[in-house]
Amino acid sequence: MAADDLSSPARKRGRDEEEEEEEEEVVDGEAAQKRARGEDPEGGALLGLANYEEDEEDEEAAAAAGRRRANGRHEEEEEEEDDDDEVDNDVRRAPERRPRQVELRRDCPYLDTVNRQVLDFDFEKFCSISLSNLNVYACLVCGKYYQGRGLKSHAYTHSLEAGHHVFINLQTEKAYCLPDGYEINDPSLEDIRHVLNPRFTTEQVRNLDRNKQWSRALDGSNYLPGMVGLNNIKETDFVNVTIQSLMRITPLRNFFLIPENYRHSKSPLVHRFGELTRKIWHARNFKGQVSPHEFLQAVMKASDKRFQIGVQSDPVEFMSWLLNTMHSKLKSRKRNRSIIHDCFQGELEVVKEFHKKHIVEKKEDGDEQNGDAGSDIVTETSRVPFLMLGLDLPPPPLFKDAMEKNIIPQVPLFNILKKFDGETVTEVVRPSIARMRYRVIRLPKYLILHMRRFTKNNFFVEKNPTLVNFPVKNLELKDYIPLPKPKDSKKLRSKYDLIANVVHDGKPGEGCYRVFVQRKSEEAWYEMQDLHVTETLPQMVALSEAYMQIYEQHE
Repeated sequence: MAADDLSSPARKRGRDEEEEEEEEEVVDGEAAQKRARGEDPEGGALLGLANYEEDEEDEEAAAAAGRRRANGRHEEEEEEEDDDDEVDNDVRRAPERRPRQVELRRDCPYLDTVNRQVLDFDFEKFCSISLSNLNVYACLVCGKYYQGRGLKSHAYTHSLEAGHHVFINLQTEKAYCLPDGYEINDPSLEDIRHVLNPRFTTEQVRNLDRNKQWSRALDGSNYLPGMVGLNNIKETDFVNVTIQSLMRITPLRNFFLIPENYRHSKSPLVHRFGELTRKIWHARNFKGQVSPHEFLQAVMKASDKRFQIGVQSDPVEFMSWLLNTMHSKLKSRKRNRSIIHDCFQGELEVVKEFHKKHIVEKKEDGDEQNGDAGSDIVTETSRVPFLMLGLDLPPPPLFKDAMEKNIIPQVPLFNILKKFDGETVTEVVRPSIARMRYRVIRLPKYLILHMRRFTKNNFFVEKNPTLVNFPVKNLELKDYIPLPKPKDSKKLRSKYDLIANVVHDGKPGEGCYRVFVQRKSEEAWYEMQDLHVTETLPQMVALSEAYMQIYEQHE
């Protein structure tokens, strides 16, 4: 009995402790429920929360843990099911995945560590460690790219190791503080968002050609929007001169400045070209040049490495490939038209004469074949659309002059345009020997001319140094080539002004390309070679070895 009396206080104290623990568990459970509802357990209100639905590593880890717990409960329920078959099926289902709640704050103490000098969003959006392009963040302190922001992510680790705390998601443009994990809502970051993804309103696009204002970069240098230099990654000057030329095409530029115009296209090439266009014409850049790295990567992939970084190519071939590829990616199923054809497509009438044995006179839809019995010449007439016209230069002289110097021949542009008068015969050997006559029957809004300076044989490539004399303004085509009369009493628009002139310097295969372009707001001419942009005189444009030209039709 004495032993029982002595142990009874101990048992009583044990029961009291158990009751206290049960009460604490109940209080903790109520507090957790209040937090889930967004209430403060002490009675106050918590800060505002922002929903953020991203596939991040910490979310995946939490979801995996939840699935494991749910699976454990399922196994226990299945064991109880032998005794009771009335278990509800909904209880056995894993809980639905909920979006993680992210705190939204305006008072981040680390905003003064943001270094805009090191930010460069021109390169591909890949994590610098995992090389993944999924859920990539840019560190706004050092400019490097890292994946994710969960507890085990590269961005989270970088924030702890380097002490860099401000990151921006390159896709959603939301800024976060790590390792704390809250979202930063501060208007001081808007300029970074504009550089990451430049935006234009319809009104801004309409007034671009009237803007004469210079912009200032972070390093203090001034630049003109639309006249910025392009970085030569490695022998990519042929891409740079093509891009700078296309930036002068007003309808094309305006189309690509508004992403909604080509939202239906799934081609990365189209979207990268649009991004590059917006960066070139953006007035709030951090630096006065743009690197076309992402566009070049898209070109390499779309062309199956026909055009690639480190290998010099022909800008005429690249222009032809780019226009045709973008047309095929932009055209709709109902209409075989695109902004490319609206700007550049004209039409030729081609008359082909060739020898043929055993002629049978016949007539088919679309093609006309006329032959006389006993004759071996067949004539075919067809209509062919074109995006650019190739002009043949006269051969250079073989011998030196009396002063023992090579004379650089000159030829007027009107002489080589006679190829398209419908009467001049051009002999071709491929795909078969034939005599061709060309006549322009529809002029495009923007006329691309290509001077064939390079000829290839079995041994080497030769360059024709002949200078072409051309007018910078008021090229009147109707005076030199016959043009069809416009329908419905419309005015014949055959007068053109030069807006871009691509030049090749040096030996074939070794030289470099530069381009002269016109700035419409001032009607001034600029010479552009990669990063170098300098103003020049219109007279200097006409003294160069023109290789490819773009003319704009008068309104």
